[in-house]
Amino acid sequence: QRDNQHLTERNLELSRSAQLAEALRKENIHLRGLLGARTRVAAPTTTAEILYAARDPFSRKIMIDQGLQGGIEAGRPVIDHIGVIGQVTRVYPWLSEVTLITDKGHLVPILNVRTGLRAVLSGTGDDGKLELRFIPLTADFLIGDQLVTSGIDGVYPPGLPVAEVTHVERNTEFLFANIACKPLAGVHAHAQVLVLGPLPVLPERPQDGARDAPQKKRKRS
Repeated sequence: QRDNQHLTERNLELSRSAQLAEALRKENIHLRGLLGARTRVAAPTTTAEILYAARDPFSRKIMIDQGLQGGIEAGRPVIDHIGVIGQVTRVYPWLSEVTLITDKGHLVPILNVRTGLRAVLSGTGDDGKLELRFIPLTADFLIGDQLVTSGIDGVYPPGLPVAEVTHVERNTEFLFANIACKPLAGVHAHAQVLVLGPLPVLPERPQDGARDAPQKKRKRS
């Protein structure tokens, strides 16, 4: 009985060690992927670790271990080794809140790689589902299309993978098509992320009431 108990305890220890080794192996693969992503992005990056998930089960937010002391600012994009996972929305001295792209109401300007069409991708509150809003019935979107950041508005740098189209429904009774997508990045996985640095500042948008430049009158010959 003592031998059996000893062997059982030893088996549990070996099993725990094997699980730890497998977890470390996967973490190393992910970290190597982050290093590769850092070289592909032109903007400066900061490595951060996910500490907490949101307390509200209906929101898709996480907390990372970098804040004001680490040079993090609100509005910074957050990516993993595959693509975009979210954006920094609130910053504390030592922590930051990241809103994931799957959060309901979060918007990402995207570009269809196949056709070059621009659109806006919206979160649904579901970790595995995104949707394209206000897409005309005649717009060229097909299942399998890859969507990347368009760079519009200067929030996300252009060309970062975001999602893949998984469902397209065109019903003539409605004005817009029903297009569902799945996120490509690990929005609900992994423990480390990259926070991108400041992007180039875009010129300010002209005011709506701005007058057009006066046109020169042509001289009569």
